[in-house]
Amino acid sequence: MEISVIIPVYNKAEYLDRCFESIFAQPFGSFEVVAVDDGSTDGSGELCDQWARRESRLHVVHVANGGVTAARRKGVEQSTGRYIMFADADDLLTDGALQMMHEAIERSGADEVIATFRTQDGVASPVVYEGFVEGDELMRYIMTGKNRFPVLWSIIFRRELLDGVFDIPRDIVEGEDKMMQMKVLMKRPWVYFIKEQAYIYTLGLPNARRHTLERERLYDALLRQLLGSRLDEFATAFKLHQLKEYERFLLDGDFTVKKAYYQEAVGTLPAGIPLYDRLVYALPPACARWVVRLYRAIIDYKQKGL
Repeated sequence: MEISVIIPVYNKAEYLDRCFESIFAQPFGSFEVVAVDDGSTDGSGELCDQWARRESRLHVVHVANGGVTAARRKGVEQSTGRYIMFADADDLLTDGALQMMHEAIERSGADEVIATFRTQDGVASPVVYEGFVEGDELMRYIMTGKNRFPVLWSIIFRRELLDGVFDIPRDIVEGEDKMMQMKVLMKRPWVYFIKEQAYIYTLGLPNARRHTLERERLYDALLRQLLGSRLDEFATAFKLHQLKEYERFLLDGDFTVKKAYYQEAVGTLPAGIPLYDRLVYALPPACARWVVRLYRAIIDYKQKGL
């Protein structure tokens, strides 16, 4: 088996048919799909089973709800492919995506290949890189939220590259994809970018996950642990990551977190921090919120929703 597509499924019944249709219509000859029903309560698990009865390339695993990272781990464990791709149950693969990704990783000899994507409305992601790119640069962009390339989906991985990257705690319900990719990049893989679109991302679905200071403390601690002896190399990026999360709290209207955590956690800003972020950090939280709102509005306009 060449490619295993892993799909974590949690309460996505209304999207599953089109997701499966986009994958099983692929003309590539050697692939399987492992769908992990993560304790769904909306009939998603039953719908996966119905598909499996008529599609021999689909394997369904039912587990108690354990979160997306645990579901992906289970899917990889149950898979047999030389290469691994991940898809979310509410998204689609583009026509010919599997063939294109397989050809790219075989041709390049890379450890992972990253393609581009488009939204369900046809808005294309930018072509940020082409060819081989140094992993440390990618980590800095992922850490600071400046990546405009896919982080986990629209990517094909060599199977062995994923060993040991699924140990992210269940309490981390935001940023799991970024943390997982950074664990991969800490292995210094060969990363190759192509400009073709492999994925259709469903933008704008409601998200019930809450942004809490407790989770951000835990995320920061895990990030420090991941960077380990290389923390000094990424010190500026790590501080900028913290400042960006602080800005999210400001947008939520939470003005208490600066005193409760960030003043001590961030401390003195290093030289590489941009002027905008310095200004936001220096202003009183209520004033800084308006600066962040204006800045985000400008960025959203420039990026056309991406």
